[in-house]
Amino acid sequence: MTAMIEFDEKLVETLRSITTVGIHNAVRGFSGLLGHKLEFGDPDVKVVPLTQIPMMVGGPETEAAGIYLRAEGDFNAQIMMILPLEKAFQLVDLLMEQPEGTTTFLGSLERSALGEVGNMTGTFFMNAVANTLGREIRPTPPAVMVDMVGAILDIIVATTGGVSDHVLLIQTCFKDGSRSVLTDFWVIPDAQSLQALQQAEKKA
Repeated sequence: MTAMIEFDEKLVETLRSITTVGIHNAVRGFSGLLGHKLEFGDPDVKVVPLTQIPMMVGGPETEAAGIYLRAEGDFNAQIMMILPLEKAFQLVDLLMEQPEGTTTFLGSLERSALGEVGNMTGTFFMNAVANTLGREIRPTPPAVMVDMVGAILDIIVATTGGVSDHVLLIQTCFKDGSRSVLTDFWVIPDAQSLQALQQAEKKA
């Protein structure tokens, strides 16, 4: 049986620092793609029960877009972003520099834009973790799903194999001028990866 580990305050603070670096670098990457500066709010990192996710994104029957990828190598984790459809539309419009309300359907182009959000944010988060641990971490290609929140979460839980009852919630706000979209990222590391982070924090 895989050993579980508590998300103590020192570990959460370490993850908060890593997340800030990762999201800052991701936003710089987005800014380069857009050709102008994109901003973000300081990320809020907290630990929440896995079972609370559906209610925090509108309820299990809310239609949503889910972006999912895995971290593999010397640090194993699942990273996901679940957005109610209206918020997903807003994020696509912001990233594609379209007037708000333009996107009303997630076709291949829109899903590609959302996939790039997950890919870039997840990759830079993993790079920040890799730098902290001095180890190699590889992201898998992002998968974009459109379904009810409950159905998306069922797929993700089945994929994780019940690694943990708690997950990290990372909330940040992407900003472009007067427009902003609050996004929630969920990170589910395995116990051994968390232990490695704790040991790195003690040595720092």
